[in-house]
Amino acid sequence: MKTLVIGLGNPLLGDDGVGWRVAEEVERRLPKSEATSEVSIEVDYLAGGGLSLMERLIGYDEAILIDAIDIGRGPIGSVYRYALDELPNQLAGHTSSTHETNLQTALQVGRALGAALPDRVSVIAIESPHVYDFTEELSPPVAAALPQAIDMVLQQLSLPQEV
Repeated sequence: MKTLVIGLGNPLLGDDGVGWRVAEEVERRLPKSEATSEVSIEVDYLAGGGLSLMERLIGYDEAILIDAIDIGRGPIGSVYRYALDELPNQLAGHTSSTHETNLQTALQVGRALGAALPDRVSVIAIESPHVYDFTEELSPPVAAALPQAIDMVLQQLSLPQEV
């Protein structure tokens, strides 16, 4: 079982970097013996979406995407878990690209072309409209949501949540 965890966003644009922050902590907590295990977990950091994101998912059984999202369902810092197909707005966050298609459509195209893509793609999303602020700092509500988002990813990976 090969799993890819991807922190999406841009760490120079305020809350847009929350996906990277969560992924960094998940990577830090991965067991060091992971490479010899039957379960392989890899962590990566990307800013793109659509077709380029789909290409990065090739060869994995499962993918967990972590990203800021602005859907207005809850207060800033709310943390959600969605199956990719359940995202309330398929153009939200970095699952889409202004120059490409959304990830759901890109996955359909990839599968139609025979690409080995994950059957299970989930999204851990942190609510924030502040994704264009030129800063490396997260807003206080999003920074406060980091432990919950990290725990959600670790839980999905069946890894210990407290270190």
